Amino acid sequence: MPLDIDAVVLSNDRLSPDYNIVSIAAPEIAAQSRPGQFVMVKCGLDSEPLLRRPFSVFEILRNDDGDVAGLSLLNKVVGAVTRTLFTLEPGNRMCCLGPLGKPFSVVPPSDEAWMVAGGVGLAPFLTLAEALQTHSTATTLFYGGRSSQDLYYLDRFEQLGVRLFLTTEDGSLGEPGFVTTPLTRELEATPATQPVTVYACGPTGMMRTVATLAQQHGRVSEVSLEPVMGCGLGGCYSCVVPVRSTDGSPHLVRSCLNGPVFSGDHVVWNELI
Repeated sequence: MPLDIDAVVLSNDRLSPDYNIVSIAAPEIAAQSRPGQFVMVKCGLDSEPLLRRPFSVFEILRNDDGDVAGLSLLNKVVGAVTRTLFTLEPGNRMCCLGPLGKPFSVVPPSDEAWMVAGGVGLAPFLTLAEALQTHSTATTLFYGGRSSQDLYYLDRFEQLGVRLFLTTEDGSLGEPGFVTTPLTRELEATPATQPVTVYACGPTGMMRTVATLAQQHGRVSEVSLEPVMGCGLGGCYSCVVPVRSTDGSPHLVRSCLNGPVFSGDHVVWNELI
């Protein structure tokens, strides 16, 4: 069951004028969180803004004794709520509800795990990479952004033994172009006998391309969708997404309950975009 916590901000690491990582003391939620799950947060404890905003759990924080101490959120400033999250200081308080949603599958070491992230779509992948490391599963991150100012935490993924493919649209870091370019190349070069699960989070168009490429190469894909959510508990129906039934017909489900992680070949992409 999700918990509603009055959490204290532990730190705010401003990575750039647009990106930051907020760490909060919510150990009860963090201890239950699984890779790909999310929390609904509201900065401050007053009534404004009325609705909370969903954020993937970025990190599970631990103290020096290894005990779970809280969690962190990767934030990009795109509006009023994310701007407020950017300005938080240690000691500030925020409402945090979670963990919520369906997590990623953590594949065994006989498989390979390929994560495809676009910009702030990196958010659910650090916890996934850590979980995959405990299983000794070979893991690759394809990470793209508009420029080098959109790519973060590379050292942490390298410490976890993750193989990196980096792309930027302006060519300022890694390979110039879109993140799907090295993904396509690796899919074509990897033997069909090697099981690979492809995970994706980022812009909807990117995830559609990733899911299509995975299906074309006979690979399983899981995508973390990011529709607008009003409550996170299934009550407001603001986050419905079109998916295919077992007979192939489309129907709507609530992302906060049936997702945010979906099988890539179950999403009806032309109705979502």
